[in-house]
Amino acid sequence: MTDNSLTLGESLERQGVTRRGFLKFCTATASMLALPAGMVPTIAAALEKARRPSVIWLSFQECTGCTESLTRSHAPTVENLIFDYISLDYHHTLQAASGAAAEAAREKAMHENEGKFLLVVDGSIPLGHPGYSTIAGISNLQMLEETAAGAAAVIAVGTCAAFGGLPKAAPNPTGAVSVSDLITDKPIINVSGCPPIPSVITGVLAHYLTFGTLPELDQYGRPLAFFGTSIHDRCYRRPFYDKGLFAETFDDEGARKGWCLYKLGCKGPMAYNACATMKWNQGTSWPVESGHGCLGCSEPSFWDAGGFYKALSIPTGDISRTAGYAGAAGLAIGAAAVGLNRAAKSRAKKQHGTVTVDDLEKTS
Repeated sequence: MTDNSLTLGESLERQGVTRRGFLKFCTATASMLALPAGMVPTIAAALEKARRPSVIWLSFQECTGCTESLTRSHAPTVENLIFDYISLDYHHTLQAASGAAAEAAREKAMHENEGKFLLVVDGSIPLGHPGYSTIAGISNLQMLEETAAGAAAVIAVGTCAAFGGLPKAAPNPTGAVSVSDLITDKPIINVSGCPPIPSVITGVLAHYLTFGTLPELDQYGRPLAFFGTSIHDRCYRRPFYDKGLFAETFDDEGARKGWCLYKLGCKGPMAYNACATMKWNQGTSWPVESGHGCLGCSEPSFWDAGGFYKALSIPTGDISRTAGYAGAAGLAIGAAAVGLNRAAKSRAKKQHGTVTVDDLEKTS
């Protein structure tokens, strides 16, 4: 357990962090959160006075992919996040303690920081039988409920925690549910993705540190700064979609020229995430840039939403917005789609602002 009485500014000063280095971090944070440059002094002032919050991280039905993603974050780095900006007091994978000592650390963090600590959860929670997943003899459901009771807010990291993910996929043998299915009396932010983008995880924590509140969320409880725009609208292959230029196979001429992967099963039009702008591996690349269509992993029920290599029934982009610059082929595709599916699209937009796979299947 670390000394949480120090402000972040005092902690950084003790560690020899220069003012220049600190402001550089604040600038990166503002950029990551899509805030104007004028907010940098505000962020700096807020972080200097902030006290390092205690963070308890619980892992349930998951593959450790979300933790692997966190440890590959680069803005801010996981080392900065853990040692300088938060007090990570409990984490099944990263903590040194085990057995009774590990559970004692969780209980101490809960009691000493009641009402103030952040609870991070990855993995779904099985309701079919308590013995499906236990930690120290405690069922996932019991551990979640008793820990969440004293949390200031809950961050559901990964699609399993946010929406149920793979464990909830049909036939859902364990009765898996999401965090928000069980916790209804606490602020919850869903950072979905399988796994989530590393910088999005740390960005949400940085926002909480800076402003003491959760960021603005979409209707699925995801931060708008990262999930406010579809993969499709930010994709560098979008101009080819508008021109009606699609790769038909992964090794044809269109694929070699970087044409749209929509016909190869890309779920970009119905997926909302920051992959196209933040990318992966320190901003090196992302699936579509590497030649593979988006799987839509940040969306609810994505495992049950159709085959990865099966194209959506129709184009789902907002053709009216692209009419001014779309090519004739793209317009023809879009006009036919809109005419055949106007009713389905209207219903779906009330849920997500785009067409859902269920609606597409009903109208195909």
